[in-house]
Amino acid sequence: AQLSAAEPLKKNIWKQIVEAKIRNQAALLRKLDKDGDSLKPYYQNVKSGDSDNREGVAAKLYWNELFDEKFMRVRTGPSPNEMLNYGYTVLRAAVARSLTGSGLLPSIGIFHRNRYNAFPLADDVMEPYRPFVDEIVFHLYANGENSLNKYSKSEILKLLYADTFFENVTRPLNIGISITTASLAKCYNGLQKRIIYPLLK
Repeated sequence: AQLSAAEPLKKNIWKQIVEAKIRNQAALLRKLDKDGDSLKPYYQNVKSGDSDNREGVAAKLYWNELFDEKFMRVRTGPSPNEMLNYGYTVLRAAVARSLTGSGLLPSIGIFHRNRYNAFPLADDVMEPYRPFVDEIVFHLYANGENSLNKYSKSEILKLLYADTFFENVTRPLNIGISITTASLAKCYNGLQKRIIYPLLK
């Protein structure tokens, strides 16, 4: 079912992923008493396949609001980029494991495509979970942590046990991911139309 998924289905799933990502970015900003409402027009108007790149435009606003206007999210950039990289690597590995557990092929992506990337589907599915990493890193950075060290790594690893709030249940993030990947498998099999993500609170 995954291999034969039609393009309209994949575009619809990517639309849902982008909506959920921007919604969680907005929720994190509000939680930190920052301007999350500035992202509302972006998650409310995502087109099929995110054809007008709402994700990219919202990201620039998000990072400027989360840290400051000088901050640039670049893998090789200055702190706190290194801590973000580590957190996303931990998250990506957890998502890849969960995809496999749900019977999906992490190597077949929806939006991400790169022949040098073995896990493009993990890169797709993890997007709305990124703000959970961002929250931990924000607090580390605000408290003076500028590098990836034993302490910052141990704090970032707590990500996997962060509470994730779904419609009727609250689960640790590593279990929440399995709810998401199982829902994606159902989307591919035509059993439901929505991929299920938690809302950051």
